[in-house]
Amino acid sequence: MSALPGLLGDTTARDYSRKLRLFNAFAEPELRQIIASLDLRPKARVLDAGCGTGQALQWLSDKVGADGVVVGMDLAAAHVAAARAIASPRTLVLQADLLRAPLRGATFDLVWCMNTINHLRDPAAGVRLLGSLLCPAGRIALGQSSVLPDMYFAWDARLERLTNEAVRQYYRDRYRVSERDLAAVRSLLGVLRQAQFCNVRARTFVIERVSPLGPADEAYLTETIFRDTWGERLRPYLSSEDYAELTRLCDPQHPQFALRRPDFHFVQTFTLAVGER
Repeated sequence: MSALPGLLGDTTARDYSRKLRLFNAFAEPELRQIIASLDLRPKARVLDAGCGTGQALQWLSDKVGADGVVVGMDLAAAHVAAARAIASPRTLVLQADLLRAPLRGATFDLVWCMNTINHLRDPAAGVRLLGSLLCPAGRIALGQSSVLPDMYFAWDARLERLTNEAVRQYYRDRYRVSERDLAAVRSLLGVLRQAQFCNVRARTFVIERVSPLGPADEAYLTETIFRDTWGERLRPYLSSEDYAELTRLCDPQHPQFALRRPDFHFVQTFTLAVGER
């Protein structure tokens, strides 16, 4: 269990289950490509630290084979329950704080950690602890969405910029964090080097979608971005005119709904930083 909530308010009771499932369905082709880039060998032992609702557990298992070992770990009780519901019988899923992982040191060949380090108050300390779970020459793979700004409104860069700034201000106010705290995710390479990893390298993958969208793409973008991340919470941070325009673009019933526009073009990045013991 965590003594203090995470940087973004995470506790054992925090539940992102629906958002995580939608993102994994949306980004599955790219996430599978990213996992394939790690060239996992059969019989490898892998820890998914911050496994969320568990979709990546099967993708990792596919790579290590029947003789490999995959373990999932997440802080949130709801995420662990969801992951256990879909995990294969030979996959262990633990509810635990990665800062106090109930696992033996020098056990794993790879630690896979996706969109998790940015929730820690001290990312370098978390990476060092995860590193202690690796065998000699083991690797850690830190994955992070949106290290570069996303593109939603290809036709209106100004509104896109103002909306992104409003989201960042909302999070600063809600969690009482600084701009530097939120930008720390851009320093994955520095975190790995600070934690004494070797052969540190990075690669950024592009998740790109254009109109017309498939069902998984539209579900993720509509529900977790246009309704959840944006919406009423951004009203105080935008002018009345800009908020009204954003509302029209986010409304599936409005003729200007962004996802149905023929010029809709979405770009999101996913950066993978890898280091070795």
